[in-house]
Amino acid sequence: MLCRIYVLVGVLIVSCFVVIPGVAQESAQERAANLRAQLTEIQTKQAELQTRLQQVEEDIKPENIEHSLAGIGSTHPEDLREARRRQLDIEKKGVQSHLDVLAASRTRLETAIAAADAEVYRTNAVIGTGTGSPQTNNPSTVIRNRSTVGSATRRRHQVKKRRLARRTKATE
Repeated sequence: MLCRIYVLVGVLIVSCFVVIPGVAQESAQERAANLRAQLTEIQTKQAELQTRLQQVEEDIKPENIEHSLAGIGSTHPEDLREARRRQLDIEKKGVQSHLDVLAASRTRLETAIAAADAEVYRTNAVIGTGTGSPQTNNPSTVIRNRSTVGSATRRRHQVKKRRLARRTKATE
């Protein structure tokens, strides 16, 4: 009876180690997908605002301001032109600041996507090493113990990790 309890506890513990990384992977994948959807929305907004900015820059030209006010009669047309120019300047600054905010958000999202993808990769690596035996004919799936990996290989791997960390910091 006691032996059955130990077996049952052992099975439960092993199943937790198998199920938890799967849930974490799913969550990281969902997070990455949500971040990508947000990035797509931001890119769409940026494209729309870029188009609007180009339109405002075209409208702010003196000949276009003159043309837009051609049908309006006034005793002081220069005041109308100046008011229209100021209005377009204000709109241009607003669109530009919105574009700056979107650019910062885009950078933040791209960094978050890279982190989520890295988490998915790490989770896949944990799942790959935790379940089943490695395939001997595929060198990429061979699990190596620290004792079997040479110090030169370990150093090369550490250098690659440092380079990746530097690139990640540089893009932030």
